[in-house]
Amino acid sequence: MKSDLSKVRNIGIAAHIDAGKTTTTERVLFYTGQVHRMGEVDHGTTTTDFDEQEQKRGITIFSAAVSCPWRDHTINLIDTPGHVDFTAEVERSLRVLDGVVAVFDAKEGVEAQSETVWRQADRYNVPRICFMNKMDRIGADFENAVQSLRDRLGANVLVLQVPIGAGPDFVGLVDLVEMKALRFEPEAMGAKITESEIPDEMMALCETFHQEILEAVAETSDARMEKFLEDESFTTDEIHEAIREATIRRDIVPVLCGSSLRYIGVQRMLDAVIHYLPSPLDIPPIIACDPKKADLTHTLHCDPSDAFSGLIFKIVAEKPVDLYYIRIYSGTLKASSRVMNSTTGDKENVTRIFRMFAKRRDQLDEAIAGDIVAIVGPKHALTGHTFSDPRRQVLLESIEFPETVISVAIEPVSSKDRDKLMLSLQSLVRQDPTLAVSTNEETGQTLLSGMGELHLEVMVQRLRADLNVEARVGKPRVSFRETVSRSAIGEGKFERNIGGRDHFANLKLKIEHIPAGTDEEQERVFWKADQAGLSPEFVKAIEQGVEDASGSGILGGYQVIDWHVEVQDYVKNDQTNSGLAFENAARMAFYHAMELATPKLLQPIMAVEVVTSDEYFGQIMADLNSRGAEVKKTELRGSDRVISADVPLSQMFGYVTRLRSLSQGRATSSMTPSHYAPVSDAEMKSLVG
Repeated sequence: MKSDLSKVRNIGIAAHIDAGKTTTTERVLFYTGQVHRMGEVDHGTTTTDFDEQEQKRGITIFSAAVSCPWRDHTINLIDTPGHVDFTAEVERSLRVLDGVVAVFDAKEGVEAQSETVWRQADRYNVPRICFMNKMDRIGADFENAVQSLRDRLGANVLVLQVPIGAGPDFVGLVDLVEMKALRFEPEAMGAKITESEIPDEMMALCETFHQEILEAVAETSDARMEKFLEDESFTTDEIHEAIREATIRRDIVPVLCGSSLRYIGVQRMLDAVIHYLPSPLDIPPIIACDPKKADLTHTLHCDPSDAFSGLIFKIVAEKPVDLYYIRIYSGTLKASSRVMNSTTGDKENVTRIFRMFAKRRDQLDEAIAGDIVAIVGPKHALTGHTFSDPRRQVLLESIEFPETVISVAIEPVSSKDRDKLMLSLQSLVRQDPTLAVSTNEETGQTLLSGMGELHLEVMVQRLRADLNVEARVGKPRVSFRETVSRSAIGEGKFERNIGGRDHFANLKLKIEHIPAGTDEEQERVFWKADQAGLSPEFVKAIEQGVEDASGSGILGGYQVIDWHVEVQDYVKNDQTNSGLAFENAARMAFYHAMELATPKLLQPIMAVEVVTSDEYFGQIMADLNSRGAEVKKTELRGSDRVISADVPLSQMFGYVTRLRSLSQGRATSSMTPSHYAPVSDAEMKSLVG
């Protein structure tokens, strides 16, 4: 059991698809001695892409955790997917990691999913370093790639390495801290590194970058600035220490370069992880809520002797028992122990603890603060739930996931398989919070919703291959949303005798439209009417009724977004008022108000980025225009043209195949959810009648 937390790094490798994350991870495992033969993505032999679909498709679908030693440190590393359809895997990983290595293609620079990952890391305040990969690729341009970090991400970059050559001529790099040229012997698969003097033609450039490093170091403290102004030299250790402090504060982002495929620069990237990214001890104490007293908070320190707390961030359904991944924030978790699920108020068993190495697992007796491990035993936990010591219950910030944008109808091949299908779908939803299962009330169809065509395709394949459930699947269709255009007041009156008891409630609600992007954490239900005359049970029933009603609107049964309501009035009757009556009256009032507030149907709009050569630019632009695209900009990226456009998701089904046909397989595209926009009146009429 390791005890020196200062020598632990919990990091993730994240990037746009095809930037080289998994190849980089494979090189890391080789150089740290965890594998003796490097796997290749193209051959389906990598350690972290062990799922059959990952191997067939050549992409990462599920985040995988591995641990490896490097220079007397332990690196716990998570390889995350790059495809936007699997953004939930990135989201939950970033929630529990202390640092990130952001990998970029040196030819493409910042790409669409790179921006998404960067914003996710910003949301969770995760320090990061950048690795400009694929410097051996034809068209690689280190300077432009670094500039794209500044322009598209607003990153305050600090260049610590520059490449020697580019494309086929890329042979090594210059370490700008130590001012040495490094060449990695391909015959030794990069394990042998030769140091030499910086080439004369690069010296002026390297000295300029080195001076920028010294100036950045000086700005980290008054003492260092004084030393800098007095022309005193910084030692290498002093430079590393200053860069580390600034990186952890997120004041700067160190930039490195290399080619994982050609074994160049990976070891120095590992050194940078040790030098600059935080240990669990460098992360500020976590402020957690008390589940029983909303105004009470607890400060959690990364200390094995503190009371235990941890966050479940991933679930893998296995037979006979599920596997739960947990990040431990304080205290010690022992095998064969009992903990409190602070989110649900239930006690859960932890029977066994494992250190994960992709699909391999090593059993542990205990895990301590700062660890990321997997456990078995819990029965009712979900992603985002907090486990804590029953004697000091705390509630950690959960994980927010994007809403689904696409659905397919799914049904069993035979009626006898219906129960098995529903159980299997529920198992998939427990594992993947960006999946949802619902029933269309009009048709009775079961709908499986997700983040994109590939996402649903992979999940249906898992249903068939892993869970052994055959199902018929319909064509993908858009998950629309509903909203209101103006304010209106609706009334709901519920009056019924149930079980010999009269239930009565009557209330008025005012619904109002709020602009998209308004803080989602704000209250959705406001009170103009005096709550003093209602019991807390009735207040909660009204709010619950409103929330339930918003899950299924009046145009097509879609979720209602961008709204809030104000409870304006209610009729009080001590003999017949009940929680059941108020909940139903609130639901009726919500729907009545919606009818009067000119409801609109909204469709998901996708931010689409297409990279193509000039040869196919015209055809691709024409095709996008035919899909109702709103082209935001076109720009040059090296020798390629980049098209950025907003396109309705309903027009993008099958686009990847069409793009391949238009460009003879040479153009690439990416698509991320952008916003919702009203459909045209004609389209709304065809959709809802």
